[in-house]
Amino acid sequence: MKLLKTVSAYNLDNRVLGNKWLISLIVLAFVSFTAQAQKGSAFGIKGGLNYNANGDYFESVGENSKSPDRNIGYHVGLFGKFGNKFFFRPELVYTSTKSDYENNVFDMKKMDAPLLFGFKVIGPATVFAGPSLQYILDTEFAGIDINDVENEFSVGLNFGIGVNLNRIGIDLRYERGFNNNEANFINSNFGPNAVSRIDTRPDQLILSLSVAL
Repeated sequence: MKLLKTVSAYNLDNRVLGNKWLISLIVLAFVSFTAQAQKGSAFGIKGGLNYNANGDYFESVGENSKSPDRNIGYHVGLFGKFGNKFFFRPELVYTSTKSDYENNVFDMKKMDAPLLFGFKVIGPATVFAGPSLQYILDTEFAGIDINDVENEFSVGLNFGIGVNLNRIGIDLRYERGFNNNEANFINSNFGPNAVSRIDTRPDQLILSLSVAL
């Protein structure tokens, strides 16, 4: 009986010791992975200018379209960066853009979530590309609020180049929506039931300054 108790206690001690070693190895592996991931990784804030033009505008009186002139907008947000030579950079950005259609202005406010993959080319220079998720918060044309947007959520493409100097980064990218995304609204200039439409798809150059915290 004493022998069985001794063997049971021995096995229990071995299991406890084994669990402690296993937990220690898991913690050590996690710490080592985190340390490696932090090399070249960062989290920070960003902001900059957007040189934007949305799609064509169609007045209710006909199918003749008006192409926009580009206008300056802005953006501000957060970014993360994981990796060094090859990296993944997710962002969450608030963007305000404008497009000019003759004497009228189309304003759009949205949240963008680019998911960028890139790599170092030479020295501090990088190239990157990836999808950009877009959620439209508010649209306005010539003072008229537009609520009837075909898809408030849409997807586009970002690609560009960047330079990183310690904690400071500068990048220039191009963004283009994949598909037409029309917004319909009542244009009282052409009658009480006159419906006009405008393509909200972005077509823009984006200049950003980022600071890693």
